[in-house]
Amino acid sequence: MSRVLKAPSTIAVKLDLHFFYNPLSSYQTAKRRMPDMPPQPPAKDPPSGGLQSVNANNLWRVLGSFLGWSLGFSAAAGLSVLLLVGVALVMAYPQLPDISDLADYRPKLSMRVFSVEGKVIGEFGEERRKLIPFKEIPDVVKQAVLSIEDARFYKHGGVDYIGLARASLANVGRAKSQGASTITMQVARNVYLTSEKTFTRKIYELLLTYKLEHLLSKDQIFEIYLNQIYLGNRAYGFAAAAETYFGKPIQSLSIAEAAMLAGLPKAPSAYNPISNPKRARSRQLYIIERMEENGFITEAQAQAAKTEELKIRNISTPNHTHAEYVAEMARQLMFAQYGPEIYTRGLHVYTTIKADDQQIAYQALRRGILDYELRQVYRGPEKFIDLPTDARELEDAIDDALIEAGDKGDLLSAVVLESTPKKVRVMRQNSEILDIIGDGLKPVTSGLSEKASANIKLRPGAVVRVAKNPKGEWGLTQLPEVEGAFVAIDPADGAIRSLVGGFDFEKNKFNHVTQAWRQPGSSFKPFIYSAALEKGFTATTQVNDAPLFFDAAATGSQAWEPKNYDGKFEGVMSLKTALAKSKNMVSIRILEAVNPATAQQWISRFGFDPDKHPPFLTMALGAGSVTPMQVALGYSVFANGGYLVKPYLITKVTDPLGKVLSAYTPIELDERSRAIDARNAFVISHLLQEVTRSGTAMRAQATLKRGDIYGKTGTTNDSMDAWFAGYHASLTSVTWIGYDTPRKLGDRETGGGLSLPVWITYMQHALKNTPVSGMSVPAGVVFEGNDWFFSEYTNGNGVTSLGLDGKTSEGEGAVVDPEKKKILEMFKD
Repeated sequence: MSRVLKAPSTIAVKLDLHFFYNPLSSYQTAKRRMPDMPPQPPAKDPPSGGLQSVNANNLWRVLGSFLGWSLGFSAAAGLSVLLLVGVALVMAYPQLPDISDLADYRPKLSMRVFSVEGKVIGEFGEERRKLIPFKEIPDVVKQAVLSIEDARFYKHGGVDYIGLARASLANVGRAKSQGASTITMQVARNVYLTSEKTFTRKIYELLLTYKLEHLLSKDQIFEIYLNQIYLGNRAYGFAAAAETYFGKPIQSLSIAEAAMLAGLPKAPSAYNPISNPKRARSRQLYIIERMEENGFITEAQAQAAKTEELKIRNISTPNHTHAEYVAEMARQLMFAQYGPEIYTRGLHVYTTIKADDQQIAYQALRRGILDYELRQVYRGPEKFIDLPTDARELEDAIDDALIEAGDKGDLLSAVVLESTPKKVRVMRQNSEILDIIGDGLKPVTSGLSEKASANIKLRPGAVVRVAKNPKGEWGLTQLPEVEGAFVAIDPADGAIRSLVGGFDFEKNKFNHVTQAWRQPGSSFKPFIYSAALEKGFTATTQVNDAPLFFDAAATGSQAWEPKNYDGKFEGVMSLKTALAKSKNMVSIRILEAVNPATAQQWISRFGFDPDKHPPFLTMALGAGSVTPMQVALGYSVFANGGYLVKPYLITKVTDPLGKVLSAYTPIELDERSRAIDARNAFVISHLLQEVTRSGTAMRAQATLKRGDIYGKTGTTNDSMDAWFAGYHASLTSVTWIGYDTPRKLGDRETGGGLSLPVWITYMQHALKNTPVSGMSVPAGVVFEGNDWFFSEYTNGNGVTSLGLDGKTSEGEGAVVDPEKKKILEMFKD
C-alpha cells in the first residue's frame, strides 16, 4: 500500500504550489485593472466570504479532485492487476497437470518384507512410506495436524482468507509463526510442484488448489496429505513416521506422540526428535496447546501429554529382527518377477520366516563366531588416527573416525584415548567415555605388551571394537574374519523358518547358506550309510576300524592313508557305534562295499549334485561340495519320512490394499516327491539319534533334555569347515562355520565344538513349546535286539560283517617312505 500512495501524494504537492503558493497575486492584478477608489477605513473583522473563505473552498475543491483522481488511479491499477492475473490464469490453466489420478491416489511406495507374524523384516525403495486409508488413521493424528497446519480446513474452499489474515496478525506478535498455506495448497505443492518461490509457481499452486477442491472431497485431500508429506529420515506419511520415530503402528500413537509428528511437516530437519530433540519438544508443546485451544483435547489431556515421556527410536539401531539376508533374497525374487517397479509399487511380501526364531538364529550364530574369535590371536586395531589437542577438534576427529568405521551390530567402534596394561580408556559416539579393565582386556593382551609391534599396539588414536559380555561388562574385541551360516526349514514342506547368511550383512553380503560351496566332511556320512542299508547293511553289521591304504587309482588323486580324528583304531564295532563315533575307516569300508558310483547316484535322491561328488572313496568323508541349504534339504528327507521337498521363502505377495497378486502353495508330499523308502529314513534317524545321545554330538540330548532329536557333526581336513546338521520331526537346521578363503580353524576346532552349540541354542528356543514325541514306525521294519532292521534283514540275513578277514582293503599294500610323505590326512571328526 505504501507504494500505491506514494505517487499521488507527490502530485498533490505540485498542485498546491501552482494554485496557492501566492494567494494575493490575483487580487493585486485585479486592483491594477480597476479605477481609483477613495480609501476605505479598515474593517475590524474580515467580511464573511472573503479571501480565507475563497482559499478554503479552493482547497476542498482541489482535495476532492485529488481524491477522485487517486481513486481512479487505484481502480485502474487494480483492474490492470486483475486483468494481468486473469490473463496469467487463462494462460496457465490449460497447462495444469491432470489431477484425476488423485481420485485413486497411488504414491511411490517401498516394498515391504514381512515375517509369518506380520512383522516388517525388510524394506526396499527410495521412499519409506506406508499407505493408510483415511478411516484407519486415528483421530488424534488428524486433530494434531489440523491444529498446527490448517484448523479451518473443513470450512474454507482451499484458500483460507480468514486464516491468512489471522496468521499475518499472529506472526507479528508471536514467537511461533502460523503458516498461511492450507492443507490443500500443500498437497498441490507437494504432489505436483517444486518448492521454488516464484510468482508463476504460486499461480499454479492456487489453480491446482481450486481444482483439487473441485475434484476431491475434503477427506480425500486430507488422506493424501497424511500419506504424502515428508517427515524426515526417509519417512513419507505419518504411518511410516510412526514406525520410524516410535517403532509402533500409527494406530497406537498417543496425543504426545501425534503432536511430535505433527510438528515435522514445517521443517523435518529442524524439528527432528532424533537430531534436534529440544526444538522438537518445544514445537510439540505448542501443538498440544493448539489442540486444546481448538477443543480437540481437554485441559487434563493436554497436561498429561505435556508430561508424557516419549521413547524415540534411534534410527542407527538395527532392526530388532536381523533378517537382512532373508530380505535380500526376497528382493531378488521379487525383482526377477516384477522388475524395477518393486521399489515404487508398494508390494507386501510375506515370507515363511518366524521373527522370534530368526532373531535367536542370528544371535546364536553371532555368539558362536565371537566365542571362536576370543580364542584367536589379536590382529591389532582397525586403523590409527591423529588426536588433535584442541577439545573441539578432538571430538570432531573421533566422530569422523567412528562414522567411517560404523557399528557392526553389538560390536561398537571406539577410539583409544589412553592405554596401559591394566586399563584402556576409549571414546564412543556422543563423547561417551568407557574404561576397560580386568577380563575385558584379555582378548587384546598381545596389543598391550611393551614388545607389541606397531601394527597391533593399542595406543591413543587406535580405532578398536568394544562389546558387552554376558555379564553386561564392557570388553575389547575385534571384528571376526571367520564366517558362518545357519538355516532352518520345515521338513514337511520346505518352508524356510530361519536363515542367517553370514556374521554381518553390512560387512559381507555374500549369502553363505545358498552360495557357499564347501566340503561337508563327516556330516555327509549318513547319506553313504543310507545307500548301505539298501545293500543289506544293518545297525548291527560289524565293521573293522583298522588302518587302510589306497593308491591314486582308488582315490582319483593321490595315494591316501586315511586316519580317524583321534588317530586311534578301535577294531571291530557295529555300524551304529561307528557312526556315533564318526569312524572314518568304517565309512570308507562301507562306501567301498556299496561302490562309489552307486553311492554317487544315490545321493542325488537327496538333492545333491552328483557332479560335485566324484565317485571315489574320499566321498565317504565328505570330499565333495555342498551348500548349507542342500545339507538342510538332504537331512529333511530323513526327518519327513523319505520325501525331497523344495525350499520356499515367499507365501504370498499383495498390493498395498491387500489384494493378493501371487501366492505359493507348497507341494503336497506324495509318492511323486519320494526320495527314499520310509523305512530307510526311519533307520537312519535311529542311527543319528545315537549320535546325539552318546556320540560326537552327545551334548545335544544332554542340554536339550529330549531324545527326539537327530544329527551329525562334521569337520573337514585340517579343520577348515565345521558343521552340525540335525533335525526334529518338525524342524531341520544346519550350522556351518569356516573362512571364506579356506584355511585351518585350529587343531582342536571341530563341528561338535564350534557349530553344535549354535544349533543347540536355536533348537532350544524353536522346540520349547513342542512336546517330545518319537517318529512313527513305518511298515517293513522290525525291532530286534534294541535296534531297528529292515524286515528281510533280521536274524542275520543281512550283511553281518565287513573287513574281518584280516585284510584292510583290496587296495591295501605296503607304503614306502617317499610315498608316505605325500599321503594326505584327508578328513577328521
